[in-house]
Amino acid sequence: MIRHIVLVKFQSGVKQDEINSLFDALSDLGTLMPGMRRFDGGISVSPENLEQGFRHGFCIDFDDEAARDAYLEHPEHKKLGGQLVGLAEGGLAGLIVVDLAM
Repeated sequence: MIRHIVLVKFQSGVKQDEINSLFDALSDLGTLMPGMRRFDGGISVSPENLEQGFRHGFCIDFDDEAARDAYLEHPEHKKLGGQLVGLAEGGLAGLIVVDLAM
């Protein structure tokens, strides 16, 4: 299994409703992607305050690397990814992406 982890530092003017809508659309990709197992996303609730501005994030679990790679190349992912980059502070600098083999 591959766990795809994305942390986001959104621009200050982005409303929570817009973030929720984007996360819902990313979650809905599971209906298009056979190897996408699960999507979880939201805002940090950590009491440690170590987010360094990356207060939102999501995780997607994939069956394997092939399923993750198909997701990365899917046109709908590219569209939503572009929206995410556009809302992130500094574009790509407002994102952290890590994939873990589980």
